[in-house]
Amino acid sequence: MFCYQCEQTAKGQGCDKSGVCGKSPEVAALQDLLIHAVKGLSLIAVEGRKVGVNDNDVNVFTCKAVFATLTNVNFDADRIVALIQECEEKNNALKEKVTAAGGTVPEAGGDCSCAGKSKDELIAAGEKVGVKSDPDADENILSLQQLLIYGIKGLAAYTDHADILGKSDDSIYAFVQEGLAATLDKTLGIDDLVGLALKCGEVNLKAMELLDAGNTEKYGHPVPTSVPLGAKAGKAILVSGHDLKDLDQILKQSEGKGINVYTHGEMLPCHGYPELKKYDHFYGHYGTAWQNQAKEFAAFPGAILMTTNCIQKPKETYQDNIFTTGLVGYPGVTHIPNKDFSLVIEKALAMDGFAEDVPGKEVMTGFARNAVLGVADKVIEAVKGGAIKHFFLVAGCDGAKPGRNYYTEIVEKIPDDCVVLTLACGKFRFFDKELGDIGGIPRLLDVGQCNDAYSAIQIAVALAGAFDCGVNDLPLSMILSWYEQKACVILLSLLHLGIKDIRLGPSLPAFISPAVLDVLVENFNIMPISTPDEDLKAILG
Repeated sequence: MFCYQCEQTAKGQGCDKSGVCGKSPEVAALQDLLIHAVKGLSLIAVEGRKVGVNDNDVNVFTCKAVFATLTNVNFDADRIVALIQECEEKNNALKEKVTAAGGTVPEAGGDCSCAGKSKDELIAAGEKVGVKSDPDADENILSLQQLLIYGIKGLAAYTDHADILGKSDDSIYAFVQEGLAATLDKTLGIDDLVGLALKCGEVNLKAMELLDAGNTEKYGHPVPTSVPLGAKAGKAILVSGHDLKDLDQILKQSEGKGINVYTHGEMLPCHGYPELKKYDHFYGHYGTAWQNQAKEFAAFPGAILMTTNCIQKPKETYQDNIFTTGLVGYPGVTHIPNKDFSLVIEKALAMDGFAEDVPGKEVMTGFARNAVLGVADKVIEAVKGGAIKHFFLVAGCDGAKPGRNYYTEIVEKIPDDCVVLTLACGKFRFFDKELGDIGGIPRLLDVGQCNDAYSAIQIAVALAGAFDCGVNDLPLSMILSWYEQKACVILLSLLHLGIKDIRLGPSLPAFISPAVLDVLVENFNIMPISTPDEDLKAILG
């Protein structure tokens, strides 16, 4: 195997024996084969669009299949095999439609010919189509191809989230297929691939806008909300991941059963949505970021549901108490495909729950775009009056790799006349810090999940409009942490918008070659984080 798609990849170079994430070589090979097969399906879909063949089932499947290969989503080899088989079925059916419409079906690339093959045979096939399968590949072309693929993985995740809420746009599906097919085209050069990577960031803005609309139209715009971090005596369910609809279903199905529902990880911002806040048994938040789940889940006395990504290998102590849904999968963990969460509820009722109230502090969330822009006049006045000197967006993924204490320290050292905006699970490095306020405006504003990056971008664009300047001219600095492929596509969106001087850490992506990094530095002045003191001195002078 060889995989270097996440920040924690082995030795900062690539996992070649087993994944740091827990991915086995067998699953890695199957995921490589699935991506290879979806590239072939995309190649046919691109040709099909030229002759009026546009299959929505293929479009939706493409994003689901790609999302299943994102870090910490699906470790279940059998389910990956099922996706490979489904991909070939869709491939063959789409070929017939395109041929019947007078189109030309491409012969080269993406054919996995899995019919009748055993899992072991598919694993062997996957070992031949991975990242390092072509020893003659140009380092910089390969780097840009992988940047594009990982960006598309993040885009596919956001597109799937939006589709679950009934929001879709065919132009997004068209680009996902165009981009995947392009990685099979050996005639494309560096400029072509850089253009496609930036286009991926542009299209992602549309996907995040759709997701934002899906969440806010169904659950209302988030409002500032105080969330308890302790626990309430009684039976308990913990919901982790990102999916608001799954949480809504858990709340509906468990209502009146004497069960308190808690969020974990990226679900913390769900407490700000009015249509979720209305449930009396939606109590508080338990735990911190995804990488701490083994310890935190083992101590949770109730049932646990994993939605979307961020699952780790469950410990035996809680393997019978954890459930997956959607694209999430882990061998030996009960999967719920139909959104009937009665098994989760039954497990919660059978467990002890919390014997007594557990006191804890409270944190604030719910500062999405509507909430922040609702007080934009106060913010603008505070900036013009000198009360607010600078804004910092300290956001992104958390992780277990050493060096992430940088984000805690820099937030602690940011001067009292500055405001910190944050989103995604990186905030768990400092989310419970008491930073006070500036004229009634909290100094720490939790914008939401990584899925809510759209909100942060809209806040920045609105402030730039109010001050009649570009985003790069604002007293705003972006200090980002990354772990997986959603972070990759958000970075591409920021680069598409022309945002410069982004600081990125805790390390730069292993899949970025030195020459490609030079291009990013030259055009966007993207830079690695250094130390909190050095970076603050450079930013604030």
